[in-house]
Amino acid sequence: MTDATQPARRGPLPLPSQWPVAIGALLVISYGIGALAAYGWQFGALFAIGGLLGAALYHADFGFTSAYRNAMVRRDVAGVRAQVLMVALAVVIFAPTLAGGVSATGIRASGALAPAGLEVAVGSFIFGIGMQLASGCGSGTLFTVGGGSTRMVVTLVFFCLGAFLATLAWDWPLWAWLRADSRTVSLGATYGWGVATVGQLALLGAVWLALGRWGRYREQKPVWGGGLTWRRLLSGPWPLLLSGALLALLNWLVLEVTGHAWSITWGFTLWAAEVAQWFGWDPQSSTFWAYQAKTLARGVMLDDTSITNVGIILGALIAAGFAGRFAPVLKVPAKSLLAAVIGGLLLGMGARMAYGCNIGAFFSGVASASLHGWIWILFALPGNWLGVQLRPLFGLEK
Repeated sequence: MTDATQPARRGPLPLPSQWPVAIGALLVISYGIGALAAYGWQFGALFAIGGLLGAALYHADFGFTSAYRNAMVRRDVAGVRAQVLMVALAVVIFAPTLAGGVSATGIRASGALAPAGLEVAVGSFIFGIGMQLASGCGSGTLFTVGGGSTRMVVTLVFFCLGAFLATLAWDWPLWAWLRADSRTVSLGATYGWGVATVGQLALLGAVWLALGRWGRYREQKPVWGGGLTWRRLLSGPWPLLLSGALLALLNWLVLEVTGHAWSITWGFTLWAAEVAQWFGWDPQSSTFWAYQAKTLARGVMLDDTSITNVGIILGALIAAGFAGRFAPVLKVPAKSLLAAVIGGLLLGMGARMAYGCNIGAFFSGVASASLHGWIWILFALPGNWLGVQLRPLFGLEK
């Protein structure tokens, strides 16, 4: 489901020579769970959830970027349909927790709510372009980095930089104008959780049917793709439907543990801000960061999104090692590298404007019955289409 940044997905049972990579990463994540749990059990749990997310993403190549491109260019809609099922399951299992307002752990649960307005439309459009140039999204960047993609390491660095630069432009007149009339709209709170859940499922069902008509005359990658064996569980590929269901369940676990849904890009923003402070940057010089002083002072070690993000990278590394596919390639074509830089910057800036990426804004937003999640995908898709048209300029295949 991601671009050709991963080693081949077929082959014999993984070679023992790669198992030390997986075992090493497994030891790191095991130690991290224990160390973080010392600050609170939720932190250790999040690290473990992140590891499972990374494995599920990697073993199914469950990315959004190539799924959208395949649907647009090849009419292969299997990837997008798997996403529809994933989001629909999340909508159903999120609703009881959000309707009650409290998670099973006793934490106030609000999901992923954010303002819905012009800035979400503009930001998601920019993010969509960045997805295709970078050949990855928020989750795709993390699990391909864990899988050994050197190019995606570059994307990640500039993703973080773009997100940080966007925070410095927070009070620019144009951005202030874009968010002037934005307001947070919870469909559940507005129409009732029963109506909101049924309405969203009906809309997702209509999308499922429309995708079927768009792709029905073309050869499709199967959403399930055969049975499971121990060999397949270890080395992949996992069926899209299995990974989609796991991602929905793990997102719900994040909600139960923290009170908010799975998100990614806020962690990238914090990482860049931490590095900027090493070089003498003063957070009080920024309007945005003046409001985030407490969060920044706490540091990335105890930031929920950062913990989950690192867990995803390690989980993907474990999966790649056991599958025998951890094979970093240092040589990257110059044009492709330039696309990774530009794409990463657009991803970071777009994510900050749109209050998240394909995970935090779209997946978690729709699961939380937040209007901004629907606006995000509505404008991210045209951005992806434009990005697909630009890919050949950088030597990338459509």
